[in-house]
Amino acid sequence: MTSGRTISSTIPARLDALPWSRWHWRVVIALGITWLLDGLEVTVVGSLGAALQRPETLGLTAADVGWTGSVYIAGAVLGALYFGRLADRLGRKRLFLITLTVYVAATVLTAFTWDFASFAICRFLTGFGIGGEYAAINSAIDELIPARVRATVNLAINGTFWIGAALGAGLSLVLLDPRLIGAQTGWRIAFLLGAVLGIAILIVRRNLPESPRWLLTHGRVAEAEGIVERIEAEVAKEHGACAKATETLTIRLRTLVSWREIRQLLLTRYRSRAALCFTLMAAQAFFYNAIFFTYALVLARFYGVPDDRVGYYIFPFALGNFLGPLLLGWLFDATGRRVMIALTYAVSGVALVAAGYAFNEGWLSAETQTACWAAIFFIASAAASSAYLTVSEIFPLEMRAVAISIFFALGTGAGGFVGPALFGALIETGSREALFGGYAFAGIVMCAAAAVAATIGVDAERRPLEKVAPPLSGLEDR
Repeated sequence: MTSGRTISSTIPARLDALPWSRWHWRVVIALGITWLLDGLEVTVVGSLGAALQRPETLGLTAADVGWTGSVYIAGAVLGALYFGRLADRLGRKRLFLITLTVYVAATVLTAFTWDFASFAICRFLTGFGIGGEYAAINSAIDELIPARVRATVNLAINGTFWIGAALGAGLSLVLLDPRLIGAQTGWRIAFLLGAVLGIAILIVRRNLPESPRWLLTHGRVAEAEGIVERIEAEVAKEHGACAKATETLTIRLRTLVSWREIRQLLLTRYRSRAALCFTLMAAQAFFYNAIFFTYALVLARFYGVPDDRVGYYIFPFALGNFLGPLLLGWLFDATGRRVMIALTYAVSGVALVAAGYAFNEGWLSAETQTACWAAIFFIASAAASSAYLTVSEIFPLEMRAVAISIFFALGTGAGGFVGPALFGALIETGSREALFGGYAFAGIVMCAAAAVAATIGVDAERRPLEKVAPPLSGLEDR
């Protein structure tokens, strides 16, 4: 790349002008599977949490289970920071192949652990790979999907986490059933099956292209043009000739954005956006991870649900979480980001406080508790997905992946790391009142985030990425 060279291209406009096609579906499936894997990982541990406390498995305590959730989050945070920087430097495709390989290797190792320490180390490494996925995948999705449906697609993809959650719950039911396999061996098989799925996804991803937008900013114009021409030719076979896009993006090639410049930009030009992203990410991370990582423990401790039956209670919860982003996502494009983000965060927070009060008063059974959580997280899942959407679309292309990694790390580190360990300790006390205090705090945090979104949210709906956040190397759009 020759720094200082000027490039003009219609590639961003041409990508945004494409009609929805089978090619877009392939991108969604191949990249969106990341969240399915994350959901599988989180739910397998959540569903197996009670079984892993048995002496014939790992003999963990409830607090240990909570800590393994926190360790997984810590790995995801560091993985996001490490691989996010590389995704801006080396490209989206190379990184989403590398990070998936790390995930597969770590998941295989998890199946052969023998105590809390070895299990925690492998959970850290698994999180490291999944965390690296977030930056590369979110960048690629936003850079390949047309602006008019960016939120709809992004939220739906994030919602696939809960397909993985349902798979994890289903695995636990089969693998923990003593009539079939049983806990002693079943938990190991669960992690090996996750690795098998990862390998299949790795094969599918090899056929995806590099982001043409990323190639442009690195001076690889001919390669970017070739990719877009092949995409247009494929789409044309399905929909006829593509509409001609004339809006031109002009950039001057520059060296990689330094950490010093990134820090300066986040503290000055993008200070308000940085505050917004941190708030949204931290609030949803605490809200989600605190509750979901200890889901099985609550059912077992307070409702007496046997550990080999927990999976049945995760299915309706996962369904609500999957349907929320899928059914509400279009409103983030139609009504707008600011309104919908504030609304979903606020409703989620108030609903959790109300459900927590009912739990404290003993009004709920295992079934009605699950129904309440399913209804709450129908909304909360859309809210959490919108946080990832916001981080991925409101910063310039040259620092998009690293920005995603920074705010994933800061937000998840602040909210996600503390949550599982804190709630694991609250559950260990056996006090409904103590646990209600945790639920109330999580609800208040979500309401505070809603107020921030309403005040300083960015109206990015249906706008090209280059309009929402002009490239640092941009000169003018004509």
